[in-house]
Amino acid sequence: MLALASLSHYISTMNDLNFTNALRVLQSADIIKARLSGEFSSVHGLSVSEFFLLMQLERSTSQRLSRVELARRLHVSASTVTRMAAPMEKLGLLAREADERDARLAFVVLTKAGKTKLREARATFAKQATYVFQDRWTEAELEQLSALLHRIVADSPANLT
Repeated sequence: MLALASLSHYISTMNDLNFTNALRVLQSADIIKARLSGEFSSVHGLSVSEFFLLMQLERSTSQRLSRVELARRLHVSASTVTRMAAPMEKLGLLAREADERDARLAFVVLTKAGKTKLREARATFAKQATYVFQDRWTEAELEQLSALLHRIVADSPANLT
């Protein structure tokens, strides 16, 4: 996680608005991830990254993706996806499926148990998101913020919105 105190001081001395905004987006993401991490781990046995992996599978065609495609969408290496998926497979949240035409290619598949876990974790995510934004933003500000942030992720294969 970014050192929040030192970043806040650094941001206050910056004159480059693009640099400042990029730092603020990263700092905000770290704060939200930190809030989610504890509850995801203790309540659902998931990391935030595993939650994103499940969401990517849910949104994909046939709820399956190759490890390489998952890596691209999660901005990690294929070996990281392998390490993330292995314990989730053991828990029955994911399954491995061979490609019918190419035996060298395997897909990561979202199982029924994985869908259930994702639904439960999504409720936790929604609750934490409410805590982050309530009492700080008007509805109009939230809509504007959403539209502005969407511009950053709109063309990304990782876009989950």
